[in-house]
Amino acid sequence: MTAIFITGTGTEVGKTFVAASLIRHLRQMGRTVEAIKPVVSGFDPDRAAESDPAILLEALGFPATLPNIERISPWRFRAAMSPDAAAWQEDRRIDVDEVVAFCQSAIEQRQDILLIEGVGGIMVPLDQQRTILDVMMTLQLPLILVAGSYLGTISHTLTALDAVFRRDLSVLAIIVSETPGSTVPLKETVAAIARFAGPVIGLPRQQQPGPGEEPTVGTLAAFDRIFGSP
Repeated sequence: MTAIFITGTGTEVGKTFVAASLIRHLRQMGRTVEAIKPVVSGFDPDRAAESDPAILLEALGFPATLPNIERISPWRFRAAMSPDAAAWQEDRRIDVDEVVAFCQSAIEQRQDILLIEGVGGIMVPLDQQRTILDVMMTLQLPLILVAGSYLGTISHTLTALDAVFRRDLSVLAIIVSETPGSTVPLKETVAAIARFAGPVIGLPRQQQPGPGEEPTVGTLAAFDRIFGSP
């Protein structure tokens, strides 16, 4: 049984895209998969079906109802800001110890594989003193680091790796999720990052499967490098 924390070099780099792709692939391998995304910023209840938790639920095979969203994402905020700032706008605060306890409970109760998706980049603030990195340090799970393929991502990725390695965290894989419209070829970005760290996997956006569709051979091969063939 395995629990993995999915984090990113920044916001909007494709963490949910990667998590949903992994969920679909693992389910097709016959694995039992669970996923949570404890903290969500930019959540509009009127457009809940378009939210990150809804994308995860769809990949898991569950309807994106508000009760299901509440179950996997208890801390939701409207403002598309850092979680601490988004919470402050609603006169709320995030109890980081409660976030950790929620994750630990999910880890203890998992049947097979649990994916925990973080929020924002690796050091996005959750309160006045702690970041999502503090949660990762407490949980001590292997990480999947998601990066984009935009210009500048190499420096961002290596900086993120330096931060997690200095805290003795284990990186299972680096997944470069293709940035839509990027002028930098995905293959070149993967090769550049791989010169400094690895394993590095490139995930083209056009390989994202829709509901009921199977991932392409390229996606299967990349994910099998992480989880192994069935």
